Amino acid sequence: MTDTFNDLREWVGKTESRTDVAAAWPVAALAATLDRRDREPRAGDPVPPGWHWLYFLEAKPACELGADGHPKRGGFLPPVELPRRMWAGGRIEFRRALEVGEALRRDSEIVSVEPKQGRSGNLVFVTVRHTVSASGEVAIVEEHDIVYREAAKPGGAPPPGKPAPRTAPWQRAVQPDSVLLFRFSALTFNGHRIHYDLEYARNEEHYPALVVHGPLQTILMLDLARGNAPRPVKRLEYRALHPVFHTERFTVNGAPGADGTTAELWTANAEGNYAMSGTAHFG
Repeated sequence: MTDTFNDLREWVGKTESRTDVAAAWPVAALAATLDRRDREPRAGDPVPPGWHWLYFLEAKPACELGADGHPKRGGFLPPVELPRRMWAGGRIEFRRALEVGEALRRDSEIVSVEPKQGRSGNLVFVTVRHTVSASGEVAIVEEHDIVYREAAKPGGAPPPGKPAPRTAPWQRAVQPDSVLLFRFSALTFNGHRIHYDLEYARNEEHYPALVVHGPLQTILMLDLARGNAPRPVKRLEYRALHPVFHTERFTVNGAPGADGTTAELWTANAEGNYAMSGTAHFG
């Protein structure tokens, strides 16, 4: 893998920029998808934390998609040959809220490409830094970790889960289904077939069911904090630990720190194991 990795190093420092407008309709549609009954968003309303993922969407022609529904390797992201691409986690600094109607710009840079060896074989981690500006002012700085993995083996045992606390001061139960996953995929223009194509998820990637998006779980954690914490989230570090499937009820949980400046956030699957975990810092 050494020669291939040396070639991938050439992508470190690669940049791209995109522009968009913080339109109202995606905000209204995601609120409905999360089963919220928010009023219709108006110009100047704040966009909730994490909902910047509704913008700067990549729209590749169908002929430029891979078999999994993702854009083919290469372009801005390095052409990692490992077939499975997953959202591993990240760190987000919310300097100020985006506002509905604002002009947006996102400047992205690949800051690292790192090979690793895991229980399932070879891995490559790619970290991308996104700087989102609104009306010319930096509003969000995000580092997004992507992991590339080897193909799943039929009948392979899933990694063991780590038990999460059974109760939490903040908690919401979610019963996902294919409609929820389809709507979120559509809103984020995510063509990855593990989220909506059950036959593909089972036969090609050997999951037992559709996979609940990592970004969806992260947004649910931020939404839980938004509804319970007295102050807004200013920074979030989060990490994906275990998949959650559309056939299982899962919980979104939060435990504020004693001084009120932080909270531990996590999602737990039907077996009570961590799926996504994170730490929120309040301003």
